[in-house]
Amino acid sequence: MALKPQSIRKNVQILLENKLTEKQTILELSENWTEQQENFFKKMLKQGGEFKIILQNQILTSKGEKDAGIITIPGLDSRF
Repeated sequence: MALKPQSIRKNVQILLENKLTEKQTILELSENWTEQQENFFKKMLKQGGEFKIILQNQILTSKGEKDAGIITIPGLDSRF
């Protein structure tokens, strides 16, 4: 789920790495955010606070898809 364009108002200035950032850039970045991260971003915009967004490179498979992580299969030695 990504932010919608109306989430970022007209007169709001957003700095990314100390550079003024376009609205479209933030919208593209938000495509990979969780719902909790989106809610936090919206609240900070309303309150006018300062915060940092730390970008991490996503781990992709050889097919270019998001990595699912470690998959555990229940067996004789695993406990629930």
